[in-house]
Amino acid sequence: MPELPEVETVIRGLRPHLEGQRLTQVVQRRADLRFPLPENFAARLQGRRVTHLARRAKYILIHLDDAQVLLCHLGMSGRMTVFGAGAAREALDPHDHVILTTERGAEIRFNDARRFGVMDLVDAGHLGRHRLLTQLGPEPLGNEFSGPVLAHRLAGKRASIKAALLDQRVVAGLGNIYVSESLFFAGISPRRAARSVQGGRAERLAAAIREVLARAIQAGGSSLRDYAQVSGELGYFQHEWAVYGREGQACPGCICGLEGAGGIRRIVQSARATFYCGTRQR
Repeated sequence: MPELPEVETVIRGLRPHLEGQRLTQVVQRRADLRFPLPENFAARLQGRRVTHLARRAKYILIHLDDAQVLLCHLGMSGRMTVFGAGAAREALDPHDHVILTTERGAEIRFNDARRFGVMDLVDAGHLGRHRLLTQLGPEPLGNEFSGPVLAHRLAGKRASIKAALLDQRVVAGLGNIYVSESLFFAGISPRRAARSVQGGRAERLAAAIREVLARAIQAGGSSLRDYAQVSGELGYFQHEWAVYGREGQACPGCICGLEGAGGIRRIVQSARATFYCGTRQR
């Protein structure tokens, strides 16, 4: 599933083609994705002007001139692809479910083979109370996120720190890849009890989360199977992973003694693979 850096990269790719543009045509090719699409979905979008795009956790928020917001989630396999004005169009794919065309002639296609994605129309004034957003924790790249804030949200939690960070109510937008990477750079074992990550540990972890996410966004996110940028180009951050997917290999700047330590380890937590260095993460 695309995580925060991939969603942020998609938004940055969409902005030049959508912001300030009127949607002259909206084509809805099925009635539902993960949930049914809103009643009169295409008609309510067509003719509206996009004022700006934003992000909340892993959700794309497309604000419209009638104070409505098109809320989108890419799900497991969803992607947004942009064909600029005058660019050659590929034939429609069976999984191109929603197509937006702007007054400038750009075409944005939402493709979702597994249909775990979400699209909804929400009153801007009620956005924070939407059922998918109301329980979300702080944005890790926002001013409200810090070591003390993270420590407070972890206090008393018996779960492992890996499981706690995957809980969107603790920190919004993190997923399996970036939790593993952040824990490595903070020097914290994924097995450690979340409630024990306080003080300096929480400060290190908050800083590592910010740094890992910022580097991933700069690299265009991580491409595994389905994710691509709106241009169709793949992300490159998978080439910079320190531990994720690198079982048995040496960690970056390895001082662990690869033969004795066995390299990066893989365990399963909450039915998800975790990668870490047992020597450098405590």
